[in-house]
Amino acid sequence: MLGILALCALALVIVGPMFLDRFSMNVLTRSMIYAILAITVDLLWGYAGVLTFGQAAFFGVGAYATAMLFTQVGSSPTLIGLALVLAIIVPVVLGLIVGWLSFYYGSTPIYATVISLVFPIVVTQLIYSGGTLTGSSSGLVGYTGLPFGLEGFFRLSGICLVIIAVGALIFVRSDGGRILTAIRDNETRCAYLGLNTQRIKIVLMAVLAGVAGLAGFLFANASGVVAPENTGFIFGTELVVWTALGGRGTILGPVLGAIGIDYLSANLSGELPFLWQLIIGSLFIVMIIFLPNGLAALVLRFTRRGRSELPIESSPELVMKTSLHHKNSIDGPLLRIDKLEKSYGSQKVLQDITLDVSPGELVSLVGPNGAGKTTMMRCLTDGNESSRGVVRVAGKDIAGMIPNQIVALGVGRKFQVASVFESLTVAECLRMARAALETPSFVSDSDVLGLPSAAIEILQLTGLDQRLSTQVSLLSHGQKQSLELAMVVALEPRMILLDEPTAGLTKAERTTIGAILKKLTSELGLAAILVEHDLDFVRDISSRIVVLHQGRLVLDGSVEEVVNSEIVKTIYSGGDHV
Repeated sequence: MLGILALCALALVIVGPMFLDRFSMNVLTRSMIYAILAITVDLLWGYAGVLTFGQAAFFGVGAYATAMLFTQVGSSPTLIGLALVLAIIVPVVLGLIVGWLSFYYGSTPIYATVISLVFPIVVTQLIYSGGTLTGSSSGLVGYTGLPFGLEGFFRLSGICLVIIAVGALIFVRSDGGRILTAIRDNETRCAYLGLNTQRIKIVLMAVLAGVAGLAGFLFANASGVVAPENTGFIFGTELVVWTALGGRGTILGPVLGAIGIDYLSANLSGELPFLWQLIIGSLFIVMIIFLPNGLAALVLRFTRRGRSELPIESSPELVMKTSLHHKNSIDGPLLRIDKLEKSYGSQKVLQDITLDVSPGELVSLVGPNGAGKTTMMRCLTDGNESSRGVVRVAGKDIAGMIPNQIVALGVGRKFQVASVFESLTVAECLRMARAALETPSFVSDSDVLGLPSAAIEILQLTGLDQRLSTQVSLLSHGQKQSLELAMVVALEPRMILLDEPTAGLTKAERTTIGAILKKLTSELGLAAILVEHDLDFVRDISSRIVVLHQGRLVLDGSVEEVVNSEIVKTIYSGGDHV
């Protein structure tokens, strides 16, 4: 289907000049270049969830790098090739810098958006202050570039647009491309699956900056003029609007939005110079009301079959995988905590926590609400959380490590509220869990889902093996909890941390989860730390129980020792339950 669509688009691009007048060809050439930019905005915003206004600046840098070289040096074939290289490489370098500033560990999405607002303003001011080199406020004009006529630039721009659009569609439909959707849905879970989300977003920003620079090269050659407006915040905002009105997260929607709106604006501005902006604005309002998902919604409504309705026979084949990495045997405790403390200002949440956990142990962490259990879990999975003390996993101090680095040591974490990817299917969620262990394809989606035996057993026990093609948003609460546990086990961890995994589950579901945890620890040798309030559940599956009270570890012993302890009875005498 995609191949047929691409061939039809190429045919239209090739034969278009035979039927279009010069004005239409000129405007559509510009519109198709803008559509390339809209695709880059869609990949960042629609798929990765990064709202950006900065693609205009990368576009302008590519255009100015081209025009400045042609103006100052010349336009021989060698120089044209050099201009193309500069138009791509310079934005890529700037993209790496902007990406690093935007996506450092601990930054928020709003921070990245602010950086994308500031960046085009800085670039525009540099152009204004560039004097004759950049043409200042007048821009650069009168240079010569590629020796193509109007028809040639129309076809070149159209061919580039088709290639980039098809490439983008192939990418986002691939196993690797769905990582962007996973980051948009739940970046925290991606990090706890071992993915370096900061690095992924920085690389994505740099690559798409290079694509924007390529569009700038095309624009500089086709138009014969570049101006500061090509780099500015207003143009960047227009790209975001075109993407939204076309339909973000669809690739084809932003292409339709950019071409349709820019072409319509060009025609109306000539025929109705005093009314065209009012007409375009009114059209925007109508579209927002009646087509909130953009122009692409019209096509998808009639042609796209809901992914949540995929039949069982289209599900990927579930196969057992052997371990992809050797787990060296650990002498002594797998987890060693020494005098761990966590403070918020003068308030100490954890104090003097010392604990060892060995392979094969299932240690339950209990205590009243506010005792510091979840805080302790965060300190074990994020090396920047603790205030004092030492936490070692497999003999390595995790101080300063970020979650994906700790996951690489063999730690898997399950959250209290099921942390999954609502927009993906069950199979795609499980593939995300394997992405850090085996590099997924960026050009295809596999019809085979390879998982370790323990993860497959969880799917079979919970019936999820029959729902691999079901969208996660349609699963019940218990099924989402089971899916998250299967995702954590698919990481092949040495140790798993579980925060109230049975919360909200039925008795049958709690029994299933308990049986799975006992097998993971007693038979497969995993270490586990379990935060749980259900005393009966804890008693049945634990090898040890650790009691936290007011941020201190007050008891560490066998199940019977802790349950019958006077200290525990005193702590819970107020009516709380373990």
